Amino acid sequence: MKNLPVVVSGALANKPFNGGNAWSRLSWVLGFQRLGFDVWFVEQIRGAECVDAQGNPVAFAASVNAGYFRAVMEDFGLTHRSLLVCDDGDEVVGVPLEEARSRLGGGCLLFNISGHLVHPELRAAATLRIYYDDDPGHTQMWEDAGKEGARLGNHDHYLTLGCNVGAADCLIPTGGRTWHPTRPPVGLEQWPVVAPGDFQGFTTVASWRGAYGVMRHGGRTFGQKAHEFRKVLELPRRCRHRFELALQIHPADQPDIDRLQAHGWDLSDPRAASGTPAEFRHYIQGSGAEFSVAQGIYVDTHSGWFSDRTVRYLASGRPALVQDTGLGRHYPVGKGLLTFRTLDEAVEGAARIAADYPRQCGFARELAREFFDSDRVLGGILSAL
Repeated sequence: MKNLPVVVSGALANKPFNGGNAWSRLSWVLGFQRLGFDVWFVEQIRGAECVDAQGNPVAFAASVNAGYFRAVMEDFGLTHRSLLVCDDGDEVVGVPLEEARSRLGGGCLLFNISGHLVHPELRAAATLRIYYDDDPGHTQMWEDAGKEGARLGNHDHYLTLGCNVGAADCLIPTGGRTWHPTRPPVGLEQWPVVAPGDFQGFTTVASWRGAYGVMRHGGRTFGQKAHEFRKVLELPRRCRHRFELALQIHPADQPDIDRLQAHGWDLSDPRAASGTPAEFRHYIQGSGAEFSVAQGIYVDTHSGWFSDRTVRYLASGRPALVQDTGLGRHYPVGKGLLTFRTLDEAVEGAARIAADYPRQCGFARELAREFFDSDRVLGGILSAL
C-alpha cells in the first residue's frame, strides 16, 4: 500500500483563520508522512464561498481563503504537494491541476474528510476511498433524511469519531454501513510538553452555536453547544478557578454574552487564540487545563465522540475536563482526562484537577501517547485495511 500516494482532503481554506480546524486536517497529512507515504493535501472551494477580510464576496484569486491556504501549506512544507481548486473554472492555488492529474493519475488512496472532495477528475484518481466522519450524528442523519450534505456515496471504507455508532445504545443511524471507530491523531513531536508551572485555570476554543443549527431526527431534537454551556452556566461561581472561552459567538447572541460574563466566564477573541495553527498551539500550551462541553447531538446520541482539540491539550501535558459523550467506554477517565454529565460533576472534576495538578498533567501526556499518537492511530487503520 505504501506505493500508493495518499490524498488527504478536507475543508481548510473554507474555514480561514481557524488554526484548530487546520490541525484537524493536517495531523492526518503529517501522520501519513511519518509512515513513509507520499502525501498530498487537496481541497476544493466554491467561488461563492470566497470572501475578503471583511467577509464580502470576492474573486477566488484575491480571497482570504486562497491567501490562508498558501500560508498554511508553506508553513507545513506542502507547497509542492497541495492544491486548492475553485469549482468556478478550475482556478487553482498550489500545484497546477494538470500536473496534479498527471502525478496522481497512477492511483492513490483518498482519505476524504466528511466526503469533502467531489471533484470528478481528482476523485477518479483514487483506487481506494476512505470516508472519515468527524461529525457523527449530522453525517448519518443527513443521509437518512435524504440530504446531499453527507456525501457518503462511492467510498470503500467508513471511519468515524463516533466510537459508539452501531452500538445498541447509540441513537445515530448506520444507514446499513459498517462504521469503523477511530481516534483523532496527534503528532507528539509537533505537540511537545510545555512545563505547566502553577495552575492557571481552564480554557477552550469553541463556537457558541456551530455551523449546522439544531438537528431533528426520529421525533427528537438535538441541540447545539450553546444549550450545553447553559447547563453549566454557574460553574465559575461554584469554583474558585478561572474559566476562559475563546468563543466564536454572533453579536445577535448578546444576551448570552451578558449572561456568561455575569456568571464569571472570561471571553476572549478566538481569532487571536487560534487564527493560525501556530497561534492555536501557543494558546493551548499556555493554558492550565481544558474545560469544554460538546455539541448536544454528540451527548444525547451517546455517540462516543472525542474532540481533536482535547487531544492537543492532552499531548501538551494539559489535563482536560470535558462533557461525557459515552467516551468512557473507549478511554480511561479520571487521570488526565475527566468527564462530567452534571454541573455538580463538573465542579468536582475541576477541583480534582486543581488539587493534583502536576500529576494530572503527567497523566494527560501519557494518555495522548497511548491512545492518540499518530503512528498508533494510522497504523491501526492501515492494518485493518
